[in-house]
Amino acid sequence: MADHYYTNKPGAAHDEQHFTFDLRGHEFHFTTDAGVFSRDRVDFGSLLLIENMEIPKQARVLDVGCGYGPIGLTAAKLADEGKVTMIDVNERAADLARRNAERNGIRNVEIRVSDVYSAVQNESFDVILTNPPIRAGKEIVHRIFTEGYELLADGGEMWVVIQKKQGAPSALKKLQETYRQVDEVDREKGYSIFRAVK
Repeated sequence: MADHYYTNKPGAAHDEQHFTFDLRGHEFHFTTDAGVFSRDRVDFGSLLLIENMEIPKQARVLDVGCGYGPIGLTAAKLADEGKVTMIDVNERAADLARRNAERNGIRNVEIRVSDVYSAVQNESFDVILTNPPIRAGKEIVHRIFTEGYELLADGGEMWVVIQKKQGAPSALKKLQETYRQVDEVDREKGYSIFRAVK
């Protein structure tokens, strides 16, 4: 059975790659590897989230399932007077995110290995961003929504990208049960961007 990207310690042999990508007007240099999500390029769902997410300059931001870092590192550029915490269960992904932060000169980030929110308990955030690990199963995805609610400041926002065929309708229902207000901000190529306000 091959590892999935949400494995804590991927067994796949290392096969590092490097590419450059422009996100929100900033050029990023990324190193990726086998055993992490969408290693060949920034995936379409993450790109759509990055294009739509609204990050105040002084925001405390949490990127859940950060992978090698495109969403959280872009958020750190936008919240240049704030701080971004990036978490992933995958140790290899977290290590790559640290290296990519350093390579791109981004200092207002902290990257932690975390099983869902285990490494950020008792903290508070203004914005939570997630391209949730669909293959980890609906239970994990819905925990990201409900447990994230507890970590948001009043009026805080969770931004989610999810594909229709991978459970967008049930994700929307769960968000609407949990949050005060939920809007579909964008929809493209079967992907939806939801903004849920606490």
